[in-house]
Amino acid sequence: MNNTLKKKKKIAIVLFNLGAPNNLSSVKPFLRNLFLDPAIIRLAWIIRFPLGFLLSVLRTKPATQIYRALGGGSPLLSNTQKQARALEEKLGAIRKDKDHVRTFVAMRYWHPMSEEVVEKVRQWSPDRVLLASLYPQFSSSTTASSLKQWFKYAKKKIFCETKILCCYPTEAGFVSGICRAVEQNLKRQKTFKELKPLRILFSAHGIPQKFVDRGDPYQHHVEQTVDAVVSRLVLPKSVDWRLCYQSRVGPMKWLQPYTEDEIRRAGREQRPILVVPIAFVSEHSETLYELDREYFDVAVESGVPVYLRAPTVGIDNAFIGGLAHAIDQRLDDKTMSVAGEGSQRFCPKKFTNCPCRENAR
Repeated sequence: MNNTLKKKKKIAIVLFNLGAPNNLSSVKPFLRNLFLDPAIIRLAWIIRFPLGFLLSVLRTKPATQIYRALGGGSPLLSNTQKQARALEEKLGAIRKDKDHVRTFVAMRYWHPMSEEVVEKVRQWSPDRVLLASLYPQFSSSTTASSLKQWFKYAKKKIFCETKILCCYPTEAGFVSGICRAVEQNLKRQKTFKELKPLRILFSAHGIPQKFVDRGDPYQHHVEQTVDAVVSRLVLPKSVDWRLCYQSRVGPMKWLQPYTEDEIRRAGREQRPILVVPIAFVSEHSETLYELDREYFDVAVESGVPVYLRAPTVGIDNAFIGGLAHAIDQRLDDKTMSVAGEGSQRFCPKKFTNCPCRENAR
C-alpha cells in the first residue's frame, strides 16, 4: 500500500496596483516613474524621456501638497496589503489549503515594484502563479503596463505556470460591494427630503480619448460596471445617475463627461449628489483628496445643496469573496494554461487592446 502523500501545490497570487508615495521625499521619483512609462506618455523615447522628467519636476510641488494634506504619504499600499491579506485568507478557505496560498503586492510606480516582488515570489518557489489586477476594468495604461513590467523581470526567474485574471468589471461580489455603499448613502436622503431628488455620479478615472479610439476596452468595461450596479440597485424613480470621468491631466481630450462638469451641472439644477468611485477599489489620493476635497470645493462653489461620497469597496466581504472566487475559477480553468495569456475573452473584437487570446490552448 502506497502511503506517500501527494504534494500540495503552492499558489502565488500577485496583486497589481498603481503604487503611490509613502513619504514626501518619494513624490518626485514616483512621478518620474509614472511619466516615463511608455503606456502613459505614448511618444518616442527621445521625446518621452525629457518630457517625463519635465512633468515630474512641474508636478512635484502640487503633488507634495496633496500628500502632505493626507498625512505625509498615500495610504494606498497599506490599504492594498489589507486587501491582500483578506484575499489570502478567503482563497485559502475556498481551496481548503491556507498554507499553500500566498498573496504578494506589486506596485507599478513605487515600492514594492515588480522587480523586487518577482524575487520574493521566486524565493517562495510556487508551483503556480496567478496575476490579478486591482483595476477591475482593463486598460492598456494600467493593467497592461503592470503585466508588461512583471514579465520583463519574471521571464528569467519564474518558470512555473502563470495565469492572468485581467479584468472583472461585472463580477458579482465587486458589484455587490458598490451597491452596498450606494444603498447606505441613499438612506441619508431622509435627512434632506425637502430638497430636489438625489443624483448619483459614478466617477471613474479618466484616460485619453485617443487610447479608446485605438482599441482600449476601458470605457466599455466601466460602462458595463455601471450598468451592472444600476440594474441591481432598486432606485427611487426620482433618483437619476450619470457616468463621468475624473483625474485628467494635460490639454488633450479625455473621456467625457468630466466629473467636475457634472458637479457644476448638478449645482445649476440644485440637485444633491452622491459621488461613487466606480473604478477604484482602494482609498487613495484620487478619492481622499480629489473627490473629498477638490470636488467638494467645486460642489460648494457651484451651489450643490448636498455632497455625499460613497467609499471604495476596500475589504468589503462581498468584493473580497467575489475576487477570491474569480481567482479560484481562473486557477482551475483548463482551457487556458499558457503562461502570459489572458483569461477568456471578455471584450468585443473591436477592442484590439484586449490581452486575451481567442486561440489560447
